[in-house]
Amino acid sequence: MERKTTEITAEARAEQERFCARIAEYWRARCRTPLAFVDTYGCQQNEADSERIRGLLRAAGYAMSDTEEGADCIVINTCAVREHAEDRVYGNVGALVHTKRRHPEQKIFLCGCMMGQPAVAQRIKTSYRHVDGVFNPHQLWRFPELLHTVLTKNGRVFATEDSAGTICEELPVVRGNSLKAWVSIMYGCNNFCSYCIVPYVRGRERSRRPEKIAEEVRALVAAGYKDITLLGQNVNSYGKDLDCGVDFSDLLAELAEIPGDYWLRFMTSHPKDAGKKLFDTMAAHPRIAKQLHLPFQSGNDRVLKAMNRHYDSAQYLALVDYAKSVMPDLVLTSDVIVGFPGETEEEFEDTIKLIERVRYDALFTFIFSPRGGTPAAKMDDSTPKEEKNRRFDRLCEVQNRISQEIHAAYVGKTMRVLIDGRDGDVLTARTEGGRLVRLPGDDSLIGSFAEAKITGCTTWSLTGEMAE
Repeated sequence: MERKTTEITAEARAEQERFCARIAEYWRARCRTPLAFVDTYGCQQNEADSERIRGLLRAAGYAMSDTEEGADCIVINTCAVREHAEDRVYGNVGALVHTKRRHPEQKIFLCGCMMGQPAVAQRIKTSYRHVDGVFNPHQLWRFPELLHTVLTKNGRVFATEDSAGTICEELPVVRGNSLKAWVSIMYGCNNFCSYCIVPYVRGRERSRRPEKIAEEVRALVAAGYKDITLLGQNVNSYGKDLDCGVDFSDLLAELAEIPGDYWLRFMTSHPKDAGKKLFDTMAAHPRIAKQLHLPFQSGNDRVLKAMNRHYDSAQYLALVDYAKSVMPDLVLTSDVIVGFPGETEEEFEDTIKLIERVRYDALFTFIFSPRGGTPAAKMDDSTPKEEKNRRFDRLCEVQNRISQEIHAAYVGKTMRVLIDGRDGDVLTARTEGGRLVRLPGDDSLIGSFAEAKITGCTTWSLTGEMAE
């Protein structure tokens, strides 16, 4: 396979714009505005990809719908990281045979990480005949061409060619939120953790040019966005494939100097590439949120080596200690996998000890899910499901206690929050560290920063009131 990143040319982008115009004309000739529904599974990168899919559909004359029923085009953006997500996709795609029966002209597309797996694409081709098109993440920029082909030639399309990946600038975007925005700074992954399918379906690491990222962030700030998240499978690897001498910390510092009232945050950081320069940069810039997602996955060194993580627990703890020393109010979250193949009870206890030592604000917890094509899927996994569930429950119990204790310490403090919506009879807001706050107030406050006094807490959220 060719491993050189492809940068899509302006001419190739212009050709896709012409396909959008042809599709719009196709629908104008039928004297109606078509509807499109985009359903997203998985991570924030998938959410960002879906915003571009919606942008392309809008450019092709479609209006967005919030339901599959009656939609002229359905796009399901899939996730391959967990077996449960894949099972949900198969179930929901199977159910679409009924909507298509009621609306025979409906066009159904599948994209995202699942479609980067040849076996999955073949299964869709042979067993889900009502699906009209499939494309992997590298072919997203060609969606207008694929849609036009399906509309005008009444056939199926499968754009699943394997490649190192592409970067396509200037794609239209329909964002799902007017306050919070995702900004992809790089794509793909070079780490090949033994349990992870991402490098195989999203290609090698490739970074956007820093001037393009800065241009996008400046436009978002000018448009009134208040919470901007930089995305990458491993943001700390940013720039290694470029020739401009800019690493992630340099980029972060440059973006944090853009004038405006906003928070800048990022995910995800790989511990093997995080370091003092990053944490010093975060500490030095008020606009950079003091929130860090730093996945540790396991507290046991043998398991970490089997996971191919390239750090040990002592190195990880040294990173955390330094980050907290320069950012005392840092909100720290992480990922952890329970029941990795071969994990013993003693090794699981090392994970519990690390959690107790670090005291995370919150954890994203998973029971190991084998992904075909990854080394971990071939490892001996003899631990009974019941034992993995017991460990998982214990880990959650420990973390929930810690989260409750950390949240209790917020009570009585006054904090700056971004009010982002309403849930029933209360407003919802987020602290700089991403903690959810529920508080009374008028809808006119939505979209603004405010000072909130914290009056109570639960394990997962805070309650408060507007400060005097």
